[in-house]
Amino acid sequence: MKHQWKSLFLVASVFLFAGSIICMNDILLPSLKDLFHLTYVQATSIQQSFYLVYLIFPIPIAFFISRYGYKVGLITAMAICSLGCSLFIPAYLISSYALVLIALFMVSIGVTLINVAANPLAAMLGTPEGAFVRINFVQVFSRIGFSLTPILGTRLIYGEGGGISFYRPYMTLGIGTLLIAVIIFFSLLPAFKPAMTQGFSLLRILKEAKRYPQLVWGAVVMFFYMGAEACTAGFFINYLKDSNVSGFTAGKAAEFLTYYYIVASVVGLLSIYLFKFFSPGKLLAIFGAGMVTLLLLCALTHSSWNPYYMVGLGVCISLVFPTIFSLGIEGIGAFTEKGSALLNIAIVGGAVFPPIQGGIADAFGVQISYLVPCFCFLLIIIYGLFCHQRSIASRRRVQMA
Repeated sequence: MKHQWKSLFLVASVFLFAGSIICMNDILLPSLKDLFHLTYVQATSIQQSFYLVYLIFPIPIAFFISRYGYKVGLITAMAICSLGCSLFIPAYLISSYALVLIALFMVSIGVTLINVAANPLAAMLGTPEGAFVRINFVQVFSRIGFSLTPILGTRLIYGEGGGISFYRPYMTLGIGTLLIAVIIFFSLLPAFKPAMTQGFSLLRILKEAKRYPQLVWGAVVMFFYMGAEACTAGFFINYLKDSNVSGFTAGKAAEFLTYYYIVASVVGLLSIYLFKFFSPGKLLAIFGAGMVTLLLLCALTHSSWNPYYMVGLGVCISLVFPTIFSLGIEGIGAFTEKGSALLNIAIVGGAVFPPIQGGIADAFGVQISYLVPCFCFLLIIIYGLFCHQRSIASRRRVQMA
């Protein structure tokens, strides 16, 4: 397997900022819940504003990339992220929750553009058989961004005075994303364009996608996975702050959220080597089973181990997104860009499931609400087994040929 490492590290830096931006939702939810005196359901508007973008923009973005290429797509993505981050300053000054949601919506457009452009680009930066490794590699940097954000973001938001200055981390991210946009503009990143022969429409994509069962089911599973991920991390701090669980302060809970993402980053990096010994589908099923086990422990048990069960979720969630994405677009050729758009539309699941969990948390408590992501991961196990069986059948056909 050969990889274009210089270009790959540049794409990885984009994911570093994307991971940090997404992780800020997990810190913003508990802090704005307190600042604006919101219920759990009302607070999940943060995730709804962020993830609804994935329902609206992936196809227009895919059309944009097909016309202008991946490099221009990444430059545009980082510029949009920077502009969206800047809106948090007036949102803070006028104390407007509505403007916060608008800013999140704009930032999410940039992150969506990153996902549609950068994942396929990473897959192209080397030999085809190394695509799984490259996508997992750049996604590790996303996890590093997640790992760095909870403690740093919490300290920037709360500061020394104890007030909630939620604009500070976004001001920092806005400067960083603008800098990366400039670096990419002057870089030698390959100006690849997807090979597209037809226009984009959701109905056409869905019709053509029927030829690729792993893509169709991958999109369904991605919908449930993103719901599970948004629920798991979005309620993490509130779970550990709950007096019925651990009763941690926001700062202490943020530390454990950092551990969660550090574990996910390290295991995600190590899992690259596991693909040499196990099929992606088999690994997905194994890690999904571990996730279900830990979520049941988090939801149904009361002990001093609960914070560590939560951190352990990072082990199991580490390779799920890039593996689902890689399995979904595997072997679909010129349909890769449309398939990538379809998988990114499925990320809207992150807007659907948090309000469900929030309603359960308001009614019955935040701990029992963790049964929601547990249900989602049952479907991920099934998809992993499905893909594993397909890979076995494919090898048998090759051997018989």
